[in-house]
Amino acid sequence: MSQIRTYLEQINLQKRKALSVFLSAGFPDPDTFVALAKDIYSAGADLLEVGVPFSDPIADGPVIQRSSQLALQNGITLHKTLQYCEQIKKNIQKPLIIMGYSNPVLKYDIHRFMKEARNCGVDGVIIPDIPLEEYDDFWGNGGHDIDIILLTTPTSSDDRIQAIDQKSAGFVYCVSMTGTTGIRDRFDTMAIQNLKRTYKLIKKNKMLVGFGISSPEDILRFSPYCDGVITGSAVIKNLMDNTEKSYKSTLNLVRNLSRACNH
Repeated sequence: MSQIRTYLEQINLQKRKALSVFLSAGFPDPDTFVALAKDIYSAGADLLEVGVPFSDPIADGPVIQRSSQLALQNGITLHKTLQYCEQIKKNIQKPLIIMGYSNPVLKYDIHRFMKEARNCGVDGVIIPDIPLEEYDDFWGNGGHDIDIILLTTPTSSDDRIQAIDQKSAGFVYCVSMTGTTGIRDRFDTMAIQNLKRTYKLIKKNKMLVGFGISSPEDILRFSPYCDGVITGSAVIKNLMDNTEKSYKSTLNLVRNLSRACNH
């Protein structure tokens, strides 16, 4: 069993949901990013997803796109992201995941990327623009020793969800709604129905819900239908809106989200 799956099992046995937090590598300040990431863990994040900046992200909304653009302007590359991951994982036992797109990984070389990621302490990888049909061609025959996490969407059929569950490792990333990432004011009943459906179909893995999770209320609404939640845009927007170097406001947000996971 994967380290991520084992870790999620332990969290759920404690009657709490897991909290995964997304950060864009090197944002908002390349020099303090590692310290920020470690503080996010300390504030209550169970997992951390570090996003590789990319110029043409298909799944990211305007907030994360903007953070990615600023990180690129600051010279953050895939190689630099891996260096960050290595520094973050020093004295940190909680899982660390790299999230990015296929182009930078292909350019870097898939096998080189996976080998270096493993050596840096990375536990999982999410590449959302590699569909199930292209999994084998892109990733090859395995042997990477890193969990490759796949995504379901509201438009995924029952059969497809079950196939994704079988192929994914670590957990299944359930996209809560159609469209891109971002803060939502409300979720319709269709979103809840989709979560219920997907949660019942996933048997092999744990299921974490992402896209639009921005408040403790969102977590309380979704927690009966998942094993954990993923938040990104709300944290990134908070970092954009608050320029204090201590990141006090952002860390308070993470603490509040973490507390909601205990209910």
